[in-house]
Amino acid sequence: MDLAALDPRRYDDQLAEKCERMRALFAEYTTPELEVFRSEPEHYRMRAEFRIWHEGDDLDYIMFDQATKSRVAIKQYLPASALINEYMIKLHDALRPTPALRHRLFQVDFLSTLSGELVISLLYHRQLDQAWTDAIEALLKEWNQPGVSFIGRARKQKICVERDYADEVLHVHGRPYHYRQIENSFTQPNGKVAEKMLEWAVDATRNSSGDLLELYCGNGNFSLALAQNFEKVLATELAKPSVESAQHNIAKNGIDNVTIIRMSAEDFTDAMNGVREFNRLKGIDLKAFNCNTIFVDPPRSGLDPATEKMVQGYDRILYISCNPETLLENMKTLGQTHTITKFALFDQFPYTHHMEAGVLLERK
Repeated sequence: MDLAALDPRRYDDQLAEKCERMRALFAEYTTPELEVFRSEPEHYRMRAEFRIWHEGDDLDYIMFDQATKSRVAIKQYLPASALINEYMIKLHDALRPTPALRHRLFQVDFLSTLSGELVISLLYHRQLDQAWTDAIEALLKEWNQPGVSFIGRARKQKICVERDYADEVLHVHGRPYHYRQIENSFTQPNGKVAEKMLEWAVDATRNSSGDLLELYCGNGNFSLALAQNFEKVLATELAKPSVESAQHNIAKNGIDNVTIIRMSAEDFTDAMNGVREFNRLKGIDLKAFNCNTIFVDPPRSGLDPATEKMVQGYDRILYISCNPETLLENMKTLGQTHTITKFALFDQFPYTHHMEAGVLLERK
């Protein structure tokens, strides 16, 4: 990251530049007015990671400045949540005098929530022993903060002290949704913007008929909020920890019309096209779902060609993209049959080049 760009006074200017760039990207298509969803100008990231630099018995958090290509020691980080910034200082003060925690530590990851929970992961170039666990337990006792947990990681080793997840609460049009977020699994980085994305998706699919198919569902982030607009939701996700947390989240929120399948989008496309059968689909009657709408939130690479063709078969396509360039590439196919009827920019990553886009596509 260009650390010099982290200036809240420039927030409006950088957002205006993104809006101009998004409109220019999609200029060849007829789009409605771009809906723009702002971020908080500081303390917006719910997760952050820092390398550790040792100098004798001292150590610092460091980042690499993309502009100067140099290593920069930091004590606070403007994008990170207020909770992360608070514990950056507390942890630094605890690490310095404690060799059992400091020795060969090379990275610290923080996962925080709007609900006030925090998981701190310490990564080492050595195997961890009982002295490490004892030191962490003593630290937690000293801090006396029930919502804080630690994970120690080394080669082929993972030690959890308390738990390896944080429980988040996101509010969607005033309704709270509970999400278990597993350490080292994907979660939306900008909590407040995540709430706005959920509200936009819910509004975009109001008055829907039939069922919803969702690919790349993660921990059920969108599935649970969208379930209110459909008779049933059928969602796919490949990562086992995300599927397990999605099942927990379904039960925690008391939602009874969401079914999660552990499959990749590519395999599910093969199943839908009858290319081959899958054991994971035994007991699930795909024909029992009447999906008129499909929701996709793919990785940065976008949809593969086979999935593009499968997605084209649905009357409405709700597409969230962390890479508008690959969304634009997918539009070469999807735009043949569908028209953009909603168009949004979500500023998940202020002060960076990255933009998050949302489109609702409806059959021509």
